Amino acid sequence: MGSFSIWHWLIVLVIILLVFGTKKLTGGARDLGKAVDEFKKGMRGDDAKPTARIGDDARPPAEGTSPPENARDRDDAAR
Repeated sequence: MGSFSIWHWLIVLVIILLVFGTKKLTGGARDLGKAVDEFKKGMRGDDAKPTARIGDDARPPAEGTSPPENARDRDDAAR
C-alpha cells in the first residue's frame, strides 16, 4: 500500500470525467478562476470605478447646475 502511481491517478481522472462530464468540469474551473481573480482584486483594492446604482443617471449634470439631492428633486428637475 505505498504511494499512488501515475496509473492510479489516470484511472481516478477518467472516473471523474465519466461522472461529471467535461462541460461541468470546465465550467467549474472557469468559475473558480473568476472567483480567485475577484478575491485578488478585493485584496489589492482595485475597485477603480465604483458601480452605478440602479436608477442613477449616468450623464453628468449640465454646467452651472448642481445635481438633485433626492428623488423628488430629480422629478422636479425633469419637469
